[in-house]
Amino acid sequence: MAYIGNQPTDNFVTFATQNFSTSATSSYTLDHAVSNENEIALFINNVRQHPGSGKAYTATGTALTLSENTASTDVMYCIFLGRAIQSTVPSTNSITAAMVSNDLISGKDALASEPADTDEFLVSDAGTLKRIDYSLIKGGGISTAGQWRLTTAFTGAANPIASNWEEVDTSYSRLGSAMSESSGVFTFPETGVYLVSFNTNHALNGDDRVISNYINYTTDNSTFAALGYADSFIQQTGSNTTYSSGAFQAFFDVTNTSTHKVNFQIAVANSSTQTQGSSTINATYVTFIRLGDT
Repeated sequence: MAYIGNQPTDNFVTFATQNFSTSATSSYTLDHAVSNENEIALFINNVRQHPGSGKAYTATGTALTLSENTASTDVMYCIFLGRAIQSTVPSTNSITAAMVSNDLISGKDALASEPADTDEFLVSDAGTLKRIDYSLIKGGGISTAGQWRLTTAFTGAANPIASNWEEVDTSYSRLGSAMSESSGVFTFPETGVYLVSFNTNHALNGDDRVISNYINYTTDNSTFAALGYADSFIQQTGSNTTYSSGAFQAFFDVTNTSTHKVNFQIAVANSSTQTQGSSTINATYVTFIRLGDT
């Protein structure tokens, strides 16, 4: 058969129905409003009733009125002839880009906060449409950062500084996962490129012409070598205690958290030189910032 215009697609039509809980009454309420009784087909005990005034029933709006009371044992239902529901199932690959409105996304409510890790996005993977969780694509900022400090001062050299470390706990909030420390060896929480900083403060009632502060690293969880160092010195003036500080930083590419670790070392020329520490303020401390993926 020929068509004028677009050929219709396959359609599936169903009708809204309503089952009634019957009792000894002639008045019932319809789920959907109708203009008159001819818009419904009423069945009592599976027998279709004759619509119209002076016949089996009338209907207007949501009011259904029977000519006689029903019994509680009756089975009554109606079909809404004016509420045919037509659904069209498009064929596979029949929806094209031209059929999609430009405001398909912009016309929807905006998300007012950062998406949850399990929120999903649509991406084109080499031309194939796929979904992806936000946790796999978020980024662009520093995800891990923390500080540790020496809580107690010590005198002389230390290779490494093996005790009295704590994660800073004064007006402090770590970003991401924490570093772990054992006998002065620091383990990273995840792989990545890290900025490692070492800040020291020293005191001496005397002279110390070379105080060296080292960041040492290992890539085999055994042998340590210097990643970087900073030198300072103390020259006493009069009989007062004199102070000096050292500060430097280095990048460290952590490709394996089981083998790639760091420790911190103090070398002094005068064994009486004190490296200062405190449990309430950063005196000698280290900073770890993960900058990105390895």
